[in-house]
Amino acid sequence: MALPVVAIVGRANVGKSTLFNRLVGQRISIVENKPGVTRDRIYAKADWNGRFFHVIDTGGIELNEADEFVNLIRVQAELAIDEADAIVLVVDGREGLLSSDRDVAELLRRSGKPIIVGVNKLDHPNHLTAVYEFYEMGFEQVIGISAEHGSGTGDLLDAVVDALPSAEDTQYEEDVIRISLIGRPNVGKSSLINALVGGERVMVSNIAGTTRDAIDTPLELDGQSYVLVDTAGLRRRGKVYENIEKYSVLRALRAIERSDVVFVVLDGHSGITEQDKRVAGYALDAGRAVGVIVNKWDIVEKDDKTAHQFEQRIRDEFPFMRWAPVVFVSALTKQRTHRILPMAKELAESHAMRISTSTLNSVIQDATASVAPPSDKGRKLRLYYATQVSVKPPTFALFVNDAELMHFSYLRYLENQLRSAFGFEGTPLRFVTRNKS
Repeated sequence: MALPVVAIVGRANVGKSTLFNRLVGQRISIVENKPGVTRDRIYAKADWNGRFFHVIDTGGIELNEADEFVNLIRVQAELAIDEADAIVLVVDGREGLLSSDRDVAELLRRSGKPIIVGVNKLDHPNHLTAVYEFYEMGFEQVIGISAEHGSGTGDLLDAVVDALPSAEDTQYEEDVIRISLIGRPNVGKSSLINALVGGERVMVSNIAGTTRDAIDTPLELDGQSYVLVDTAGLRRRGKVYENIEKYSVLRALRAIERSDVVFVVLDGHSGITEQDKRVAGYALDAGRAVGVIVNKWDIVEKDDKTAHQFEQRIRDEFPFMRWAPVVFVSALTKQRTHRILPMAKELAESHAMRISTSTLNSVIQDATASVAPPSDKGRKLRLYYATQVSVKPPTFALFVNDAELMHFSYLRYLENQLRSAFGFEGTPLRFVTRNKS
């Protein structure tokens, strides 16, 4: 299910990143008392009273040095307006209401989105009277806060959660496989969608998804129903988004949350980048089935070893998902694109695979007989039994004498044994180690 999105917007040095860190409960943004110090647009999951949502810190949105500062604020506001379900406009209560605050407020007001004003840096109760000046901007929710000390942020979060839409999602039949294509801009995601939709055996219709302006595209192939999640987001164009590479990350996050199978799309011609790894990491963190599509293979100079060498590079660069299958395609010529949907079906089956407790324990017993469990200071780890507790992704509980004796390298060994025995291609496996008592 796609989580709602809250964007933190405001002019420089009002404390956006400090508030972001306060809301998500950890220091993620780089905070320093200099304008523009946030170098990256950061996303994180937060929750308040059991309601989960994504938070965007827009402080990292930068244009080139020739662009005016006012233009930078405009880009922040436009991204927040496009992507957010609710917007927190942060202002500096010590400095008072400035013309640049009014400019941001006017941009946001036109969006029709819920706006909550956080009047920041009110570190002492005597400062709270500074809030009243900011009602002049015309918003109902104006709340005095200290992002640094945390005061007032509970009231702010109450207002934010009240403004979020209900957590609903488009409902599909249980056997429908939901697929998303993620990757950095210009790797050919839109072209791949077109290649899949254009297949002779594919029936196409467009229905609205839950993300604003999202379009889900249902397909059917050989009796199996699929849905390509949020194809509208892949076709998005415009100077703002092309200049800000990380725009694709939030769109990818929301698509991942609504998918069963995620394909990480790489550009076979330009190679692998850090952003490719970051986007793939989101799919892994979400526990989705994952495959890798190497696009533009038609324009790569190659011999009989090129594909093998490129796949080895993928294994080296993405060591956290060595189990993900790879397919080399060309969306332009449609070379091997016919393999994508059948691969998605195989990945979905692995993702939903359930192993009986007796069969699972037989494999675990053989594994522990071949390689003894670790020991520490004379105490040896003993595995009593294992059971699968959930699917999507397959998750296993291991009952032991002392969970602290379980070493990550031994868990990795057990994972490899399960993959060898049952396949589990394209799906992460998760383990929970529990004391038998």
